[in-house]
Amino acid sequence: MNIKGASCIVTGGASGLGLATAKGFLAAGAEVLLLDLDPKGAQVAAQIGARFAQTDVTDDASVQTALADLEKLDVAVNCAGIATGEKTVGRDGAHQLASFRRTVDINLVGSFNVARLAAAKMAQNDGPMRGVVINTASIAAFDGQKGQTAYAASKAGIAGLSLPMARDLASLGIRVMAIAPGIFRTPMLEGLGEDIMDDLAADVTFPKRLGDPAEFARLAQFIIECDYLNGEVIRLDGALRMP
Repeated sequence: MNIKGASCIVTGGASGLGLATAKGFLAAGAEVLLLDLDPKGAQVAAQIGARFAQTDVTDDASVQTALADLEKLDVAVNCAGIATGEKTVGRDGAHQLASFRRTVDINLVGSFNVARLAAAKMAQNDGPMRGVVINTASIAAFDGQKGQTAYAASKAGIAGLSLPMARDLASLGIRVMAIAPGIFRTPMLEGLGEDIMDDLAADVTFPKRLGDPAEFARLAQFIIECDYLNGEVIRLDGALRMP
């Protein structure tokens, strides 16, 4: 599939990995619709030359409304998500069930919600290659740290659904992939300060630096254009294995 001229949606597109992906796709000649709950996405979209739909990825009707105006859809990239830190039993007692549910609901259920509705729209396309779905997992799916039970569980779910979803959609000509990024220099991480980011970068095997969101975007574009990639999770982490 050629990304030039492709119709793409990117969830969480107002910032971080989603914004970098949207910019990369636009530079490659794609048409991009940003889906984000944050209304600032409208301003971001206007600045980069994309379209915007304020969307709650966990809500069926909200996602359907966002997709309704698209004449066709070729690519869906799920970057919307949250990161939480809470131990199973901590100083204040047991892990809050509500925070666990919210993390799984946004990261896993939200990604599946968008993927299923996007795939249904892609199935209406012509030709043998009708679409590509790219979900965002995390190395926490495999190397989750203390305090990451909710986050790691949600991302492990993303990794786990890649193959069965690819098998489900094979007869429709739709591929499904997942990217498991390591530690990337996103606005959320930059809020921790340079000293903490330097400490995190020191744990990366090579190169000893944080990931650049543009590298995530380049991998997403490669996945789209390499038709033989399907049903797999690709780690993008500089060989980092979380202690």
